[in-house]
Amino acid sequence: MIVSAEKYQNFSIVLVLISAFVYYYIGYPLVRTDVTILISLFAVGFASFYGLIQLKKTNFIFLAGIAIVFRLVFLGSIPNLSQDFYRFIWDGRMLVEGWNPYLYLPNDLMASGIAPIAEAQELFNGMGNLSASHYTNYPPINQLCFAIAGLFAGKSILGSVVVLRILIILADVGTLYFGKKLLKRLDLSVYNIWWYVLNPFIIIELTGNLHFEGVMIFFVVWSLYLLHKGSWIWAAIVLALSVSVKLIPLIFLPLLFQWFTKHKASEVSKKTFPIIWKGALKLLAFYGIVIATIIILFLPFLSKQFIENYQQTVGLWFQNFEFNASFYYIARWIGYETIGWNLIKEIGRVTPIIVLIFVTGISLFRNNKDFQKTMTALLFGLSFYFFTTTTMHPWYLATLLILSVLTKYRFTVIWSFMIIFSYTAYQNETYAENLYFVAFEYIVVYGFLIYELFFRNTKKVKTETS
Repeated sequence: MIVSAEKYQNFSIVLVLISAFVYYYIGYPLVRTDVTILISLFAVGFASFYGLIQLKKTNFIFLAGIAIVFRLVFLGSIPNLSQDFYRFIWDGRMLVEGWNPYLYLPNDLMASGIAPIAEAQELFNGMGNLSASHYTNYPPINQLCFAIAGLFAGKSILGSVVVLRILIILADVGTLYFGKKLLKRLDLSVYNIWWYVLNPFIIIELTGNLHFEGVMIFFVVWSLYLLHKGSWIWAAIVLALSVSVKLIPLIFLPLLFQWFTKHKASEVSKKTFPIIWKGALKLLAFYGIVIATIIILFLPFLSKQFIENYQQTVGLWFQNFEFNASFYYIARWIGYETIGWNLIKEIGRVTPIIVLIFVTGISLFRNNKDFQKTMTALLFGLSFYFFTTTTMHPWYLATLLILSVLTKYRFTVIWSFMIIFSYTAYQNETYAENLYFVAFEYIVVYGFLIYELFFRNTKKVKTETS
């Protein structure tokens, strides 16, 4: 037994070293167009991640430690798989200089020669024309993070990257802390959290590529923890903070309907109506606090021009941009075959209505009375949105992954590996998606989802405690 324990210990160390090398290479020498190397390294990192969970899933301190160390590997690297961070730094420095980033296009400022920030040309070149030609759409708490980088490293791009990365790492630590506490409250295995915290997809996309879904997710998990405790007022405030990082948690609001109105009804037998009525009033108050908090956070930026710019920019995501889509690509193909042109604008107008109908349906008619069933509703409500969207960037998946940790479903873990194939679009500088790889990604994901929904043993079994 001692020899066996030593063997497993040595193998764990090997897996840690392999993972560290994968993160180092992706963070520093890798060029984005080297997609074969990227996918190969990611596959190795994913296998190491799975092995570490199997060998060390009960050793919380060990896994927490290496999760932080893996993130720190990226600390001094400039993201090479995404250029969004250039716009983050631009917006943050605009704020520090007293300019409202929602009102000015980088293109216009550079053309007029009045960009008020350091390294403006480098940031402008780095963000690319797509970002520079559109108004920013990042909500106020996200802008606050950018401003912190501008305040502490206003003249160094690398310094700004380090500050932003530290904020994201701290958010992941917070997600680990509240995620563990929430899993315990739900009587689920604590080691489930490693499917998120140790996942190479999360480490690379959030810490490595500087996507702020990690900060949003921290607030979401904290809010869900508070909601389960019964602290619904604070849960509403914290949920508003998450929306003020990324707008996506707004989709969760209708899905909380039954948690507020029905989850205690079984305790009162024939006196359900007063409980439901009281819960409905509490739900309305919850919505009111969320909306009021969001408005307060946006107040410093509010103006007629801001509203017009923001609506215009958000609308673009539904009617102009397309990437790594699922059902939308099928609908687009049908449009080409039957009409002869891309129906993205028409599809983009219809899709939000379809998503709203689906979310409303599972909010009202699916049994979401207990908390874990509510988490499943959140998971599938957001999944449906991502399955139908015109644009599915890899980092969007992070929110689904953390929600699945709180349920019995693991198709998001499979997806967190398969989504690396979307990077084949960057195998040349001209950018062109390979639809065979997109089809491969979704066939595997949908195949596993169908297995989980219809073929896996669905008998409710309490998972083992950590």
